[in-house]
Amino acid sequence: MTSFQQELRILCKLAAPVVATQFGSMLLGVVDTLMVGRVSVESLAAAGLGNVWTGVTLMFGMGIVLGMDPIVSQSHGAGDHRQVGIALQRGIVIAVMVAIPVAGSWLLTRSLLLWSGQDAVTAELAHRYVLVQIPSIPCFLVFIAIRHYLQGRGIVYPAMWVMVIANVLNVVFNWALIFGHWGFPALGLFGAGVASALTRSVLLFGLAGWVVLLRLHQDAWLPWGRHSFSAKGLFQVFALGFPTGIQYGLEVFAFAASTLMAGRLGVMHLASHNIVLNMASLSFMIPLGVSIGSAVRVGQLIGSGDRAGARQSAWIAISLGAVLMLVSASVFILLRHQIPGWYSPDIAVIQAASLILPIAASFQIFDGVQVVGGGVLRGMGRPRVAAMFNLVGYYVLALPIGGYLAFNRGYGLSGIWWGMSFGLAVIAALLLFWIRLRGPDAVDRIQVA
Repeated sequence: MTSFQQELRILCKLAAPVVATQFGSMLLGVVDTLMVGRVSVESLAAAGLGNVWTGVTLMFGMGIVLGMDPIVSQSHGAGDHRQVGIALQRGIVIAVMVAIPVAGSWLLTRSLLLWSGQDAVTAELAHRYVLVQIPSIPCFLVFIAIRHYLQGRGIVYPAMWVMVIANVLNVVFNWALIFGHWGFPALGLFGAGVASALTRSVLLFGLAGWVVLLRLHQDAWLPWGRHSFSAKGLFQVFALGFPTGIQYGLEVFAFAASTLMAGRLGVMHLASHNIVLNMASLSFMIPLGVSIGSAVRVGQLIGSGDRAGARQSAWIAISLGAVLMLVSASVFILLRHQIPGWYSPDIAVIQAASLILPIAASFQIFDGVQVVGGGVLRGMGRPRVAAMFNLVGYYVLALPIGGYLAFNRGYGLSGIWWGMSFGLAVIAALLLFWIRLRGPDAVDRIQVA
């Protein structure tokens, strides 16, 4: 077996359960959207707006928590298990701290949607849907910290199985609370919000219970103490995570902004846009899983001193992300007339969405390359570069071009999506160029504070 084949095998073994976990994470929102779409077009549109805002803020918070990622993987690669345990504790503290401003932002949902020009009724529905989910924010972020603590050590299956269980329960919760079964009232969209909050709680307590019962933390844990709350140590995690939070936030908010632009075109266009965005977000979870796996693998190799291996692993991961997204692009094109019908019975919504899916297919490879490239940089402990490229690609190019095509040139919804496709292509090209020049073989292991 060649070194290429061996590294590909290791990466796939590491990334496959992570991909399944990420896919399951996004599937929670897909199921919500599918089931809410059976209530009404208005509920579908409101769920889309609500999920956009919760997605932006949660991804930003998640990115900050991921400041622990390179510390965990590099320390594990170097055999420094004490620092791995400390990194988890600091990650949990950061997760709880970050949950506070995220919760504050969710309280502003209605005002922000009205400010962006959304329909007042839709904004009110979205606000109620988001508000009931606030207690689940710390649950999700602490779950992320524990999950990445395990993944950084190469323990990838517990989070996957907990996510599978959570998905099954999410369907049950939605079925009971949206449509009114087992004696529960039919709460519609509000019921979907309650179900989402319950499911995030299942994720945290399920994974934490798994770790404690099977003693998965035994070789990489210290009792809580001053080191857990060290200002210098917490700032190090925050400093590493904040650029990743910005990167994730910029990307998700760019698509959120595209949703707000689609909302100005009318409820039907917004519902169609949400269907395509939901599918694009679902497919994005696959390379995001590879990205997380590449961050772990590259970090471990850097920690062990194998720079050449880290560089090889980075390029294999990027290639794998591109190939997987080629498959997604093919599905979008071949099933463009069938997929929208899974979400809504409305003929106008289905027709509009079927015209946008091929455009979404056009940027799948670019999306795969850029997200895996960002994972490589995170494993290196150099996340700021990806954040800068996202700023340029989305906010200097994608959104202005999409808005111009949609509202000034009369392309409507398709103009928004063509703008996003162009921006993603530029981001992917910039990341490839940067990694080629200053890849994993040019960095040293992070010295933990």
